[in-house]
Amino acid sequence: MQSEPDIDAVFKALADGTRRLLLDRLREHNGQTLRELCERVDMARQSLTQHLDILERAGLVTVLRRGRERVHYINPTPIHDIEQRWISVFDRPRLDVLRAIKNQAEEYAMTTTVPSYVYVTYIHASAEHVWKALTDADLTAQYWFHENVSDWEPGSPWEHRRADGSGTIDVVGKVLESEPPTKLVLTFEDSPEEDRSPSVVTFLVESHRDIVRLTVTHENLPNEEMLQGISRGWPSVIANLKSLLETGKVLPQAPWEMDSAAHA
Repeated sequence: MQSEPDIDAVFKALADGTRRLLLDRLREHNGQTLRELCERVDMARQSLTQHLDILERAGLVTVLRRGRERVHYINPTPIHDIEQRWISVFDRPRLDVLRAIKNQAEEYAMTTTVPSYVYVTYIHASAEHVWKALTDADLTAQYWFHENVSDWEPGSPWEHRRADGSGTIDVVGKVLESEPPTKLVLTFEDSPEEDRSPSVVTFLVESHRDIVRLTVTHENLPNEEMLQGISRGWPSVIANLKSLLETGKVLPQAPWEMDSAAHA
């Protein structure tokens, strides 16, 4: 398994126009096989594979297996890190970024297919610790402000219950797969009263020496509104989880509050 990509690899990958084109194609339709990408960029399979390998090593693209095929997704983490380091401290560029997000949301709204969402991060922890952070109600209450409640056996229900004592349940679902400490697959119903099939969240925990690669995949999204919501929500939740495991403390401010302040 690859280690956490460094910033030089990210900038090197982005410096090539062909690789930026590949990211544009994935932005238009996230989750494509090599064959699909070849058709969309009119490039030989071998050349395309080399460019995708560079993007993957830089952490800009995540590859998940679906049977015999490899499906490629944009990973927003490196771009988010760049934005946090060099852009977010300046008001005008930050507003430009928000405008770009708005434009992207409008472009998504014009499409008929809602893509899946994939988020990847690296955590200095063991796979067992990450698994416990995802499934232990007391721990999820600390970094998510919700208790994830279940026995985590395949077929069992699970609840995403507010940790404020109100007992309010914001998400329900069913455990589809549970393979401690490496894989957890859940249905995710934030509006169970609506007549639609639930979305599906997969947590993939891969360990290598002293770090873990955590991949969160959210599929079968019902609409663009939910895509935009989880695109802001998952990075915030996972950032708080990462801080808790690596420092013993959550971030001093809930990350999702920054989004609320930006949209106020």
